[in-house]
Amino acid sequence: MAKIKDVRALEVLDSRGLPTVAAEVLLDDGAIGSAAVPSGASTGEHEAVELRDGDKARFAGKGVLKAVSHVEGELKKLALGRDALKQQDLDSAMIAADGTPSKGRLGANAILAVSLANSRAAAASVKKPLYEYLRDCYGIVSSEWLLPAPMFNVINGGKHADSGLDIQEFMLVPTGAASYREALRAGAEIYQALKKTLAGMKMTVAVGDEGGFAPQLKDHAQALDVLSKTIASAGYSSAVRVSIDAASSEFYKDGAYVFEKKPRSAAEMTKIYGDWIKRYSLLSLEDPLAEDDWAGWKSLTAELGSSVPIIGDDIFVTNPQRLARGIKEGAGNAILIKLNQIGTLTETVETVRQAQKAGYRCVISHRSGETEDPYIAYLAVALNAGAIKTGAPCRSERLAKYNHLLYIEAALGAKARYAGPAAFALPAHAGRS
Repeated sequence: MAKIKDVRALEVLDSRGLPTVAAEVLLDDGAIGSAAVPSGASTGEHEAVELRDGDKARFAGKGVLKAVSHVEGELKKLALGRDALKQQDLDSAMIAADGTPSKGRLGANAILAVSLANSRAAAASVKKPLYEYLRDCYGIVSSEWLLPAPMFNVINGGKHADSGLDIQEFMLVPTGAASYREALRAGAEIYQALKKTLAGMKMTVAVGDEGGFAPQLKDHAQALDVLSKTIASAGYSSAVRVSIDAASSEFYKDGAYVFEKKPRSAAEMTKIYGDWIKRYSLLSLEDPLAEDDWAGWKSLTAELGSSVPIIGDDIFVTNPQRLARGIKEGAGNAILIKLNQIGTLTETVETVRQAQKAGYRCVISHRSGETEDPYIAYLAVALNAGAIKTGAPCRSERLAKYNHLLYIEAALGAKARYAGPAAFALPAHAGRS
């Protein structure tokens, strides 16, 4: 048994230059694990609480010294002497100590930092790669190791950029690549081709929070046209498809979707998405409707869910209770997984396994405010999630995840295979009650 000897924390900066929490867990056998927690910009109302100081004299109120003090105070006291290999027990104890449904007292950012750092320390203690240790920790029995299909966010809109586009993300997904390595190559080559295309159109090639471009295009159809033509010109028409993240809660106002400057109903939005699926062969839709528009989600899933994964982010927020409602009501048929939406490793794993059991596809995701911590790359492989979303092939906090998947692919060798199109293939029962 390797016992927790010390817990430390630090206020560090994320990719937007805003504070976030980093933690380090030290064990009595000398093993050490660390983790840094990301932060979202387009956040769902039902996410676990990211504790901020509110002191306007520091980082405009965005400081996290309170969360850091909770790590080095109450959470450290709770953790000392515990068996690091009993991850579920530690996570449960931290949840109980916080005592709120949203982890708002101690802060989900404080709790998650300790949770992830402990898992890394435990993996180091037993001298196993993190992806292998996580399977052992949660009793996941599988002979298969899947390298996830990357979803590259290459054109930004919504809260991630000032492009004027309502849709937040237009993504490239190389489902037809022969390996993860070739998928990464395809995304990087198309990204560079897109840069040249946009420059040739006299558009800006500055990048948004997630490394994607933010061109001032006339409408969303033009964005999809530009992407389709660029994919073809780069020679990847048969290997790469486009997915979108609408983040529609951001343009849902007073009961209507204000899209391209016109108020629209859920049914009208469903028709727009349906037309895009046919015209552009979209691979998936994420957050096509608002986080609490359950009736709209149910109708949209019934109409479009047999053709593409309908991925729930803000509606599910990696929360097993909200996911259970979605499964029962037939709202969505896939889920986006973000560790900091729920606040512990154990709850995240449980939500993924719940989704997989119901036939929902899973996409492991970063946040717009990221760190150089590549944890989600290892989590995606451990859980055979099949897909990962961590931005454009640009900016080191995004590439850290993509590059670590290369290391994992090399380490696993012939034992691993690239998920490819299987990551988005829907079982017939997905999303049904």
